[in-house]
Amino acid sequence: MATYYQLDFEKPITQLEQQIEQAEQRLAIAASNPGEADPLRNELAAMRSKRQVLIEETYANLSPWHTVRVARHPNRPQTRDYIQMICRDFVELHGDRRFGDDPAIVTGFARIGASPGMKVLVVGHQKGKQTSEKIACHFGCAHPEGYRKALLKMQLAAKFGVPIVTFVDTPGAYPGLGAEQRGQAEAIAVNLLEMSRLPTPIVSIVIGEGGSGGALGIAVADRVAMLQHSWYSVISPEGCAAILWKEANEQTNAQAAKSLKLTARDNVELGIIEDIIPEPVGGAHRDARTTATNVQQWILSQLQALKQVPIEALLEQRYQRYRKLGQYLEQDVARVS
Repeated sequence: MATYYQLDFEKPITQLEQQIEQAEQRLAIAASNPGEADPLRNELAAMRSKRQVLIEETYANLSPWHTVRVARHPNRPQTRDYIQMICRDFVELHGDRRFGDDPAIVTGFARIGASPGMKVLVVGHQKGKQTSEKIACHFGCAHPEGYRKALLKMQLAAKFGVPIVTFVDTPGAYPGLGAEQRGQAEAIAVNLLEMSRLPTPIVSIVIGEGGSGGALGIAVADRVAMLQHSWYSVISPEGCAAILWKEANEQTNAQAAKSLKLTARDNVELGIIEDIIPEPVGGAHRDARTTATNVQQWILSQLQALKQVPIEALLEQRYQRYRKLGQYLEQDVARVS
């Protein structure tokens, strides 16, 4: 049985999985004795059924803070995992031609879909899996050279009319002194401007965390989707809690997560994204392959539709998409009262 990083709200599931593992070991020992094996098989089937129901119930009622925890699961698929699972002929491109290459952002040309496949440029955050990779990737927090690398490759894709696919998975842009000295805010701002007018279809998926400008730096797109158990917001719950209550703990983090309206469902209702891509029961970390299939289907369906739209109309639709975000109505308080 696969071993998963244990989330606190999954303790009943973890305990049942341990019982299932023990039952499987007993069954392996008793396999040659039908009198002992048959009752064990029945017991094991009942436990597996109970486990499935427990997972379904747990993940059907996740709180916003629990959703954040799932989005950060160390076994959750990252950009390079999706590239491996849904892309062919991937050719990675490096460097921003100014400072260096930022491993926190991956870029490259690839084909997605059945042979011969649709040509795309893939851009995505990479957090890393092992400790050394996490440190090298700054835990998915990109430096300005990462955003400049992304824009340079996106401009190359637009030059040849190649659609762009971006995978968003970052708690935010890197906040260090060096990044600020090299123009972190300016690099993100330029990306927002230039992506809004790139003459090629762009689709973006929040595959895990979508934090602040670090996420937006590669997420200005014609269509934006989120995986079911991802989050997308102006700030992380911990950052919000630290600002509002001067303390980030389980209680304040949970309160901030609820107030930020950061879940996929919240973002659809607010008109910030178009679609929610379903995850397998129990989250993407339990079945990466099925998740990748769902992601691929969404990408292909959106790009096939967008490629039918004339570029002038596409750019106007993209402009209007972002113009309407945050629309509100004003009322005369005196008149209402």
